[in-house]
Amino acid sequence: MAKTIDHAFTASSLTSAATDPTYAGALSFMRRKYTKDLTGAEAVVWGIPFDAATSNRPGARFGPLAIRRASAIMDNDPQYPFERDLFEAMPTIDYGDCLLDYGNHWQTPDTIEEEATKILSSANFLLTLGGDHFVTWPVLKAHAAKHGPMALVQFDAHQDTWFDDDKRIDHGSFVARAVRDGTINPDRSIQIGIRTHAPEDCGIRIVYGHQVEDMRPGDIASLIVSHTGGLPTYVTFDIDCLDPAYAPGTGTPVSGGPSSAKMLSVLRGLGQLDIRGGDVVEVAPAYDHADITAIAGSTVAMYLLGLHAERLARHR
Repeated sequence: MAKTIDHAFTASSLTSAATDPTYAGALSFMRRKYTKDLTGAEAVVWGIPFDAATSNRPGARFGPLAIRRASAIMDNDPQYPFERDLFEAMPTIDYGDCLLDYGNHWQTPDTIEEEATKILSSANFLLTLGGDHFVTWPVLKAHAAKHGPMALVQFDAHQDTWFDDDKRIDHGSFVARAVRDGTINPDRSIQIGIRTHAPEDCGIRIVYGHQVEDMRPGDIASLIVSHTGGLPTYVTFDIDCLDPAYAPGTGTPVSGGPSSAKMLSVLRGLGQLDIRGGDVVEVAPAYDHADITAIAGSTVAMYLLGLHAERLARHR
């Protein structure tokens, strides 16, 4: 195979492998082709550089950039633990970022939802790179419009079920809003790694941080699969689910969380979930060290793509 560089622009197809050096070239997610043309794309990676809903440390607007940069090392070889080139039979593009007006945040939810809806009108799988956790709300609405009320699998230190008057731009209330609006089915939704308390649980199953510590990854994965009951599922991974030792670069870190190895093992066990989309949020590289958090975030994102690639292979 003839080697090229800047595969994000020079890719000959949506399934072609990259040969860029890991230290050079255009930094799309895993070197996928940068394009706004959705033709032929099965999966789409998309960034939402927004953090105006953050309640503690800002900086997650730089998350998509950091996650893409950290993904460069995963650009070509068969991906562990999936033992395959994820893109050989899963045409995938990097759609770039969502354009938001930093001075008119009231427009942000509709702007995100409209663009997510456009992407989902053509692609079957949307992987979103945040941004703070508010961005999940409009993206989730776009998925539910296509698939109906969904099961939500949320990896997080926070429940995000605080009161919301349906007008706030707040990263701590999207789950409560999604339950009230019927976007998700709370009876089939589950939160993993919670290490804080909110006023209500909205009927969602919670696996607290200390319970995660006592459980094996396979048991956590089995619980998730059984609890979702086969519903179309959306997976949201707030990087602060991980202990700050494994994800220091985030806005609201909480001690006592699991390792990246443990949570990746849980994700690996979710092959039976009907995952229709997902996101990785709250990566804030200004507080990171040696790209620890960005590497974790990019690996979680790769696992979500890997699970979809496996699902496609099973149904071929």
